[in-house]
Amino acid sequence: MRPPVDTIPAPLFPTNLPWLNASSPRSTIQRGKPMLVEFWDFCRPNSMRTLPYIRAWHERYSPDGLRVISVHSPGFEPSRSQRAVEDAVTRLQISHPVLVDCELEVWREYENEGWPVRYLFDGRARLFDYHYGEGAYEETELAIQRLLGVEREPLEPLRPEDAPGARLVAQTEDQEGAYNGPYEAGGVWAVLDGSGSLCVGTQRLEIPGPGAYPLIEHDRHTEGVLEFELSEGLGCLATCFTPGLAS
Repeated sequence: MRPPVDTIPAPLFPTNLPWLNASSPRSTIQRGKPMLVEFWDFCRPNSMRTLPYIRAWHERYSPDGLRVISVHSPGFEPSRSQRAVEDAVTRLQISHPVLVDCELEVWREYENEGWPVRYLFDGRARLFDYHYGEGAYEETELAIQRLLGVEREPLEPLRPEDAPGARLVAQTEDQEGAYNGPYEAGGVWAVLDGSGSLCVGTQRLEIPGPGAYPLIEHDRHTEGVLEFELSEGLGCLATCFTPGLAS
């Protein structure tokens, strides 16, 4: 989405916050280069579903001058730990710079209200494009190309519901803790703390640490009954449902 004016500047990053995959803002931000800032939380399913696009844009456009920065602002208690963020960045194979915003200092500066949210700034550090939540991936990528002066086919949608114009059906509302019972959705995720194993149906998942993990993924909006069990050492903070394509 384009901002109403082209004079909104990028807030400065605090100098006291830790960085992963970079030593400081100065080593990350280059004058005259576009910058994509993504706010995320590894315990948020919506953030995890957007992450593959962020990684791909970094790999695809950093040679052309794009600078991608993920600001990790926690929404769940387990993701407030810097060590947990470091472990997640390694596990998720994130190679672009990550700013660790444990106290939501940068989050408040941008006046965010949810996860994920991304801001694309031009070479003058002025806001060029932004988007709240999932979706609009092709729109964002075309905006990146326009700033960089390149032209190529955008990434193929990673999921059917990501395609432009996809018609989605409202899903079951997220539930606190471990939910077992009927649902309607395109997918089911669990926000987990600790480590151990999880059984959903006949499938057993090994959970190495805190985070949001997919339990069930359907091709389209589906009615089902969720049943899963956690091993000792593993806790479920929330059960989340994602939208699916209309039949």
